[in-house]
Amino acid sequence: MLLIELLKAIIFGIVEGITEWLPISSTGHLILIQEFLKFSNQNQDFMDMFNVVIQLGAILAVMVIYFDRLNPFEKGKSPQQVRLTWQLWLKVIIACLPAVIVGLPLNDWFEAHFYNFITVALMLIVYGVVFLWIEKRNQEQDIQPSVTHLAKMSYLTALYIGLFQVLSLIPGTSRSGATIIGGMLVGTSREVATEFTFFLGIPVMFGASLLKVVKFFMGGNSFAFSQLTILLVAMVTAFVVSIYAVRFLTDYVKKHDFTIFGKYRIGLGIVLLLFAGVKAIFG
Repeated sequence: MLLIELLKAIIFGIVEGITEWLPISSTGHLILIQEFLKFSNQNQDFMDMFNVVIQLGAILAVMVIYFDRLNPFEKGKSPQQVRLTWQLWLKVIIACLPAVIVGLPLNDWFEAHFYNFITVALMLIVYGVVFLWIEKRNQEQDIQPSVTHLAKMSYLTALYIGLFQVLSLIPGTSRSGATIIGGMLVGTSREVATEFTFFLGIPVMFGASLLKVVKFFMGGNSFAFSQLTILLVAMVTAFVVSIYAVRFLTDYVKKHDFTIFGKYRIGLGIVLLLFAGVKAIFG
């Protein structure tokens, strides 16, 4: 029985590792997969915590890939490189402020009222359309980004991107999708918007995971051996898959736009709406 549960955890980890970084909404995919693949004998408190904490595997992948760049104490760095590293962290902190100010007080409310098929489907479609519109606008008007290097991004631009990240409180929006769209709208290149999204996810996802774990234990819950094993397997899987997903997206945006992701989001949103309709009719 545990082997079957571990196989399910691996599948969840694969889905999380891919969808956390691609701008296609990990929440939308997890909601869909949970309709067909459920863990046995797990209460809702555990699943609510599980869906967030497996993100730690994904974020650890970013920290491993970009360790040298994120570490201001790395040996061999010049004074200028150290200064740029600290500036990067300051930009990340500034961009996180809106999520802390707005996200923490309203997170539970948004989750309680909007965590459903219809909301997720609509957000997938809406932001899919936005991706298509941005790419079409940039092509037709030959709009060139004003920020092509992360080191040249201003602190104000980082704050604007952080404001867009707040939109991801609504399930189905996609944190990476919201921040990439925000970055492109305020003048960053696809590469800069994507890379900053990776870095911005570190404190946000660590904070969200810690909050979920605290709420899990404050609710009178504790980890059974099987639960801890399932969580760790899912996290490790998400870590491994994220390594490839991050590298894929980094290389992809150098030569392609986000049109394919916009179309995919619209298609998945339509599928979710149809599924919700069928479920409502036939139970």
